[in-house]
Amino acid sequence: MSKSTMNPGPITLDVLGLELNTEDQRRILDPLTGGVILFGRNFANRKQLSRLTADIKKLRSDVLISIDHEGGRVQRCKTDGFTHLPAMRKLGDLWMAKNKSNHLAESAAQAMAAATACGYILAAELRACGVDFSFTPVLDLDFGRSGVIGDRSFSRDPQIVFALAKSLNEGLRLAGMANCGKHFPGHGWAEADSHVAIPVDERSLAEILNDDAKPYDWLDLSLAAVMPAHVIYPKVDKLPAGFSNIWLHSVLRQEFGFEGVIFSDDLSMEGASVAGSVVKGAELALNAGCDAVLICNRPDLADQLLSQLKISKSKQKESRERLNKLMPSFPALNWDSLQGETQYQHAKGLLKQFNLLK
Repeated sequence: MSKSTMNPGPITLDVLGLELNTEDQRRILDPLTGGVILFGRNFANRKQLSRLTADIKKLRSDVLISIDHEGGRVQRCKTDGFTHLPAMRKLGDLWMAKNKSNHLAESAAQAMAAATACGYILAAELRACGVDFSFTPVLDLDFGRSGVIGDRSFSRDPQIVFALAKSLNEGLRLAGMANCGKHFPGHGWAEADSHVAIPVDERSLAEILNDDAKPYDWLDLSLAAVMPAHVIYPKVDKLPAGFSNIWLHSVLRQEFGFEGVIFSDDLSMEGASVAGSVVKGAELALNAGCDAVLICNRPDLADQLLSQLKISKSKQKESRERLNKLMPSFPALNWDSLQGETQYQHAKGLLKQFNLLK
């Protein structure tokens, strides 16, 4: 049943539990499937997670196994040896820390080193259990308005967000993992949570480009993937950014020159409901510029997409070429080997030195 050809489709979907059932297997084997995203319900311990990821790869070696694993309150694997990484706000706080013997420049350097360490630990631990990719880092600015973002953000300052995200991305890269900046062009100003509501940001295009979107522009070639926000910016487009040709094509692709993968956010979220049915939403997202669409926590909707979504061969080829670049760049260390690796031990020691580990 294994398919080893590198032909991932545009749909990333989830699985029900700790092991694959027959319906999970059917969906993963569908040619429109290109990725599997894991959640906390899919993790009991390292042995079980490694078995689950291995079973997925036996079915389809070309699917990208992903997870939302950022640190802080968004960390799906929390026990059995996984490092409790700090919320990204802690790195921003370290950047701003000053005392008699520690000038701001030194604090900034320490924060960047800590961000690289976080990225390395995050990626190395996940890859040791067979996970290919994490949807991180958050590039949203912390305006103190959005509860769903909050301490997931590095800072209010786009320059600090840029520097710390670039450092974290370097840590991911050192462990063989790509990155995904989110939620373009910025979810930090809109107060509503797009999981359960439809957030609206009334600011102008110029305001957003000169502030929230700056990290995306500056990161340029170091960004492998981007996930747009389920936020409506009515002064720019009536559609949320993830369905907007203006945001994804005109701004992200053309103005910023971004050539990596664009993932839609979860199409089952309330913020995506303005697009209509899940099939209509996927079509809008893909036509606007997304390469892949996520559908989570709704196997019935995943089945609708798999049976009804139409995508041109040229679009699928273009997206496939981008998606293939997110696969890990070299083999992962197993867990036992990782524990004795000098780079891993140094990274953990650095976070302890800065009081960033519990």
